[in-house]
Amino acid sequence: MRGKANPRRSNGARRDKLRRQVAAEGLPCHLCGLPIDYSLPAGDPMSYELDEIVPVSKGGDPFSRENVAPAHRICNQKRGNRNLAPSGVAPLGEWDLLNMPLPVSQEW
Repeated sequence: MRGKANPRRSNGARRDKLRRQVAAEGLPCHLCGLPIDYSLPAGDPMSYELDEIVPVSKGGDPFSRENVAPAHRICNQKRGNRNLAPSGVAPLGEWDLLNMPLPVSQEW
């Protein structure tokens, strides 16, 4: 049995176009304020993801430019579907990317 369909992929071409438009603006992460390296591959914790300001699970439109902003993958994952604080920043300052453990490729 499959779960609900992902509304972000119901119109993949439209979502991909919106994702490219937001990336072209080169804005920093709207959650932590640090720059995003838009050249990083998908899956990297610091790579670019398109985040919904009002989560889709709470009625947000995944195709509206007014409801999306750039975010680091790790910031987006840590936020989950929680609402932003009234100031528009991440709730409770939950993540500190400067002190976050980074993955290592080799143990020395």
